[in-house]
Amino acid sequence: MAQEPGHDRRPGNRPSAEDVSAFLRDNSDFLLQHPEVLEHLMPPRADRGRNVVDFQHFQTERLRAEVERLREQQRALIAASRAHMNGQNRLHAAILFLLDARTFEHFIQTVTVDLAVLLDLDVVGLVVESNGHDIPHVHTTGVRVVESGSVDRWLGRKDMRVEGDITGNPEVFGGGAGLVRAQALIRLTVSSETPQGLLALGSRDPERFHTGLGGELLTFLAQVVERCIRSWLDLPA
Repeated sequence: MAQEPGHDRRPGNRPSAEDVSAFLRDNSDFLLQHPEVLEHLMPPRADRGRNVVDFQHFQTERLRAEVERLREQQRALIAASRAHMNGQNRLHAAILFLLDARTFEHFIQTVTVDLAVLLDLDVVGLVVESNGHDIPHVHTTGVRVVESGSVDRWLGRKDMRVEGDITGNPEVFGGGAGLVRAQALIRLTVSSETPQGLLALGSRDPERFHTGLGGELLTFLAQVVERCIRSWLDLPA
């Protein structure tokens, strides 16, 4: 077995240039077996005469920069994938808590209190539009009643609005509005017999909804909430 350059030298002494040169001559396939070493080598510039550009050296440096750029993209992709998986796991746990509710009041408490903990948020609220007369259970603690048309005013024609770097709306988040710097508002259409509503998620992190809980996960959570309310209040679709 060929010795590594300077293998017989005392610990702490670096091999000489002659040692390295001799090792590479004796192990001509070393760089093939360890291509990562090439990333730390500076290729020589070819002397092609005065005012002649060494394009080979330029191309090598450009390839190095491209490799580093691809590595950065890979690291970013891995981080995003981990954040998405973490958000997905949190969502699954949250849905199980919703399904375990024993009463409607317990369900509302789970949505407005427990979801904030389960999803690593600061404020979670349920908002229901008033239709001019009493709505069964609408005054349960944790449910905010707003004027008719408010949901369309906040969402327009969309079913979800996600934004950061904001100040929370007290109509939506109540006393917790001061904590909110990012929000996700998802339309709730529980039944043809009930007014529109919102599932409001708020965070003090201005970039909270750019990672972790993606739009498809938020939409699915809102659909589960819709179906649970419909079931508890025995309402038609």
